[in-house]
Amino acid sequence: MNVEMKVKGLMIDPVSGMPIIILKGVASEEVLPIWVGVFEANAIATRLERIEPPRPQTHDLLRDVIEGLGATVERVEITDLREGTFYSFLYLQRDGQTHRIDSRPSDAIALALRTGARLFVDSVVLEKSTGTGDGAEGDEAERLRRWLETVDPEELGRYEM
Repeated sequence: MNVEMKVKGLMIDPVSGMPIIILKGVASEEVLPIWVGVFEANAIATRLERIEPPRPQTHDLLRDVIEGLGATVERVEITDLREGTFYSFLYLQRDGQTHRIDSRPSDAIALALRTGARLFVDSVVLEKSTGTGDGAEGDEAERLRRWLETVDPEELGRYEM
């Protein structure tokens, strides 16, 4: 089952210094932190801050190409978490057909922010990220969740997808 989520914040992990995208359930209190690289975080931050670069950046170009080909980004789905790596797909609509494209979650989220596409996370991914699934993928996420319980909500920024 998929859970619709939105970008709630973009922050720096206080321990590792790496950027984290914070996703929050649209109709639930579920939270999913996704650690990303600096360049990926910058692509997301520029859109969250509504910064318009003088020339198209990579995700702006991709949006323009998709639209130029007569397609739309229907949705993004984060489908799996294996060995600390998230997996996702873009779903594009063109001429009544849906095309599923493999994508890194950070790229998919950056594109969703630019196109207004909805973002979904498989409930299995949420279970794995909290450590209730098999494996230890949830250790870092659980540490962050505990920290988020004590942080001032203003520190997460004003971002919402």
